[in-house]
Amino acid sequence: MNKTELIAHLAAKHELTKAEAGRILETLLDAVVSTVKKGGAVAIPGFGSFKQHARAARTGVNPSTGDKIKIAAAKLPKFTPGAGFKAAVDPKAAARKAAKVAAAPAKAAAKPAAKAAAKPAAKPAAKAAKK
Repeated sequence: MNKTELIAHLAAKHELTKAEAGRILETLLDAVVSTVKKGGAVAIPGFGSFKQHARAARTGVNPSTGDKIKIAAAKLPKFTPGAGFKAAVDPKAAARKAAKVAAAPAKAAAKPAAKAAAKPAAKPAAKAAKK
């Protein structure tokens, strides 16, 4: 889907003219770009977040000559998809992650109980060995 198709989709979905939908989309994109440009972050729950990522200066290699070159530091936009977006794209992975998270508390609760049960039994055995 390109920008024109997105504008047409917004216009049809919300009973707007294409011009109104285009202005709304431009306002949204302008707000995201200006906020990230200033170093801020834009978080849309369930969709994802946009933020600025600083890449440090580094030394690279020119593949054709093999010479070392300096690559300047750069500020780049970064998008991190949200859990809802990831789940919509790959529902099977979301189900696996949910099962893993559900199993983790059960394992965590079992560990302290096992340790507590093992400690009292170990102490009398150690005292008997000393005698």
